[in-house]
Amino acid sequence: MSLSNQPSSPLPQQSVAKRIFITGASGCIGHYIVEALLEGTPHELFLLVRDPGRLKLPLQGNPRVHILQGDLGHIDRFAEVLATVDVAVLAAACWGGSEQTVFDINLNRNVDLINLLDPQRCEQVIYFSTASILDRQNQPLPEAGEIGTDYIRSKYECHRHLPELALYPKITTVFPTLVFGGDKDKPYSFISAGLADVTKWLGLIRFLKADGGFHFAHAQDIAWVIRYLVDHPSQGGYREYVLGNPALTVNQAVQEASAYVGKPVVFRIPLSLWLADVIIRVFRIQMAPWDYFCVRYRHFVYANAVNPATFGLQPYCPTLADLLRVHGVMPR
Repeated sequence: MSLSNQPSSPLPQQSVAKRIFITGASGCIGHYIVEALLEGTPHELFLLVRDPGRLKLPLQGNPRVHILQGDLGHIDRFAEVLATVDVAVLAAACWGGSEQTVFDINLNRNVDLINLLDPQRCEQVIYFSTASILDRQNQPLPEAGEIGTDYIRSKYECHRHLPELALYPKITTVFPTLVFGGDKDKPYSFISAGLADVTKWLGLIRFLKADGGFHFAHAQDIAWVIRYLVDHPSQGGYREYVLGNPALTVNQAVQEASAYVGKPVVFRIPLSLWLADVIIRVFRIQMAPWDYFCVRYRHFVYANAVNPATFGLQPYCPTLADLLRVHGVMPR
């Protein structure tokens, strides 16, 4: 029985059952990954969660699911299990709190977990980073490591430390772009929670023109990519993938969203960078160095972003119209 009413992507080639250790299963992306692996593979899942009550999927009684209550701060407690793991999917992250806590979880404890895996048995580690640490050529962005938020700097440092690990040749790093997702059986991503409010402002936003670009990805599509990667480990060493649909400019996004809700764009007023600087100064808007850098950088786009179509699978949410539809925004 399907865990939800989500449509199923064509399944990857079936393989023998693997033991998969997953962190971050109680988050938005984690829910989709667990569901995709249970529906499309024979694998046995070990879910490390601090609060099992946050798992919304009907997992109770499933013989293929083992819920391990704990957190990355005490990952050594699960050393025996980790030594038997074939694949580790590391999607957990600390977003806030003290700088020390963020770095300890996002850097030190992830490194500790990888070091507890058996290099002879473990065939792949799928590590979730963030596209925010990359430049437009998918190389580390220096500003991310220098002035990024604690979360971004910790991810930057973890990425920098990966080559030092014994399992480095078996690591697949994925860099999600803007992540949408969530439904009655899964928690909403932070950005999805505010999508409805953005659409309310389209009547005004459609008259503005701005220079910028971005990618987005629905968590369902991310999960299908992860399911594919689980069954197709690298044959040539360490690898990286940016996760997202083809890049959109801000103006394209506004035009597509406006057309979807039946509010055509008639004219636009350019919002120049100098005007943004004037507004910041006149209204004395307090901005962290990273926020100000983002205002000036504008185009958070990357080379060769991947989605299910890259691997011959049917995407769930390939267009902005699809994104609005699955979030309950009805066309007019």
